[in-house]
Amino acid sequence: MLVIRCAACKRKLWKYDKIGPGEVLRCHRDRIRKIYVFSEVGGKVHCSCGKNIGIDKGSFIKMIHNAFTCSGTKRTV
Repeated sequence: MLVIRCAACKRKLWKYDKIGPGEVLRCHRDRIRKIYVFSEVGGKVHCSCGKNIGIDKGSFIKMIHNAFTCSGTKRTV
């Protein structure tokens, strides 16, 4: 389980169940386990500090590479 944080203010955004060894390029909505704080305005996902974290694509969020950090373990299949 990974904890996704804002790169600007280090605030927790959500817990994500990452499957596989790759980078976090997309966060599928059905794998987000716990939401701490974020807002969606006009198809963009923002932290409460105002930093743009990703783009809403419907069933997943396309993440902006340098806008977030993640820590934790990835699940292998």
